Amino acid sequence: MKKFILKNPEEAIAALLIVITTVLVLINVFFRYFLNKGIYWSEEVATTSFVWAIFIGGAGAYRNNTQLGIDLLVNMLPEILQKIVKILVQIVLFIVNAYILYLACIYVDKTHKIATSVLGVSSAWVSSSLIVGFGLTTLYTILHLINMIRDFSKKRPD
Repeated sequence: MKKFILKNPEEAIAALLIVITTVLVLINVFFRYFLNKGIYWSEEVATTSFVWAIFIGGAGAYRNNTQLGIDLLVNMLPEILQKIVKILVQIVLFIVNAYILYLACIYVDKTHKIATSVLGVSSAWVSSSLIVGFGLTTLYTILHLINMIRDFSKKRPD
């Protein structure tokens, strides 16, 4: 278990956040239906945990190349073209992820003074998950791109 956590920190954090989300929702359901009294803050905390789980888990999936993708057409190409297309895809993903990261920074900056409706904490606690998620994804895109270029240059015939 410890090895998994150290090897996959994003997935471990996302799993913990999903557990928190699930437990809070179940406890609140119990309180509402059996005690006729809900826990007023549980929905906001559960939603925040879920949002963080999505963005951190997505970054972890991308790091491990376990995200969904359709590569049927790419697999029909010759090996050299497959590598070129995969490098081009990484470049496009870098541009898109870096741009979304930039937009996320602007969003958090413009909304950090807005308080959440129930707990009254800064909405940056929720929206900064965008910065963390897309920041990690952008970083992993760069690392994937570097590895692909190294692999491409190593195996090229002279």
